[in-house]
Amino acid sequence: MKNIKDYNLEELKQEMQEIGEKPFRAEQIFKWIYQEKVKTFDEMTNLSLELRKKLEEKYTLCNYNIQRKQESKDGTIKYLFDVLDGNAIETVLMRYHHGNSICVSSQIGCKMGCKFCASTGINFIRSLTSGEIVEQIIAVEQDTGEKISNVVFMGIGEPFDNYDNVVNAIKIINHPKGLNIGARHISISTSGLVPKIYQLAEENIQCTLSISLHATDNEKRSSMMPVNDAYPIEELMKACKDYIKKTNRRISFEYALAKDNNDNLEDAKQLVKLLKGMLCHVNLIPINKIENGKYDKSSNENIMKFRDYLNDHGIVATIRRELGSDIDAACGQLRRKELRD
Repeated sequence: MKNIKDYNLEELKQEMQEIGEKPFRAEQIFKWIYQEKVKTFDEMTNLSLELRKKLEEKYTLCNYNIQRKQESKDGTIKYLFDVLDGNAIETVLMRYHHGNSICVSSQIGCKMGCKFCASTGINFIRSLTSGEIVEQIIAVEQDTGEKISNVVFMGIGEPFDNYDNVVNAIKIINHPKGLNIGARHISISTSGLVPKIYQLAEENIQCTLSISLHATDNEKRSSMMPVNDAYPIEELMKACKDYIKKTNRRISFEYALAKDNNDNLEDAKQLVKLLKGMLCHVNLIPINKIENGKYDKSSNENIMKFRDYLNDHGIVATIRRELGSDIDAACGQLRRKELRD
C-alpha cells in the first residue's frame, strides 16, 4: 500500500481525483494527519465512512513503533524507530530555551564514509521516503505532546543523496496546512554533493544550508571525508558562493575539531582565508569519539582559541552546544540499526 504521508498537498489533491474524490478532501486529510496527528483513518470523522474505508484499503499512515527510547541527563531524547520493514533509524529530540529541535535521518545507512561518523562502515540499505522522514517528527510530537519548532537534516544518511524525497518532505513540513514549521527553522546538512547545492539554489526554499567542511585543504579533507575526492574544496566553495549569490542566504559551515588534526592556529588562519568575504557562519563542533574512530576531541582551550581567532578576523563563529553525548545522541554518534540487534 502507498504511504499517504509521501504526498505533499498538491500531489494528494491529484491522488484524490484519481480515486474519484474531490480535491478538497486532500486538505481535510492533511489537517487530520499533520494538525490533529491521528493514527487511523477512522479518526477522520468529517470524512464519509465510504471514503475512510477506501483510504484504509489503498493507503497506510506509516505509524512508527518506538523500539527504544533513551533520555539524556540534559533532556535530549534519542529514539530508535521501527520503519516497518525490518530496519530501524535513530532520531533525536533536543530541547533548547528557544524551542524543541529534531534531528531527522534521511537514509537507512550512509554511503559517504566520513571517518568521524558512527554511520561509517554500516551497510547502506535504502533512502527514506518523504513520508518516512516526516513521520519522525509526527512520532516524536505524539510521544512527547510537545511541538517541534526546528528541524535539522543531520541524522543518519546524506540528505542530498536522497534529494527529491528530502525536498518534498520539506514542502510538507513547511506547508501551513502541514506541520507548519517555517523554512528558516529547517536546516539541511550536506557533506558536499556539489551538483545538489546548485540545484537547491534554484528551489526558492528559504531553509538553511549547512556544509560539513571540517578541513581547509584537499589532502586533509579527503582523509576525513572521501566525498572530497569527487568534489574537492575548490569546486565546493564555487558552488557555495553561487548559492549565496542566488539566494542571498547565509551558509553555515560545520567544522568538527579533532585533536592534533585540524584544530591548530594555522588551520584557523586557513579557514579565515577560505571563507573571507562570504555570507557565512562557522559552527564549531567538538568532535565526538566513536567506536573504532581515529579522532579525539580537541581540548577546550584549543576550541576557544580557534573560535576567538575566527571572530577576531571577521568570521562569525560559535561552538555548538553538546547535547545527548551520554546516550550517543550527539553529532556524529547516530547509527543505522536493525531490529534484531
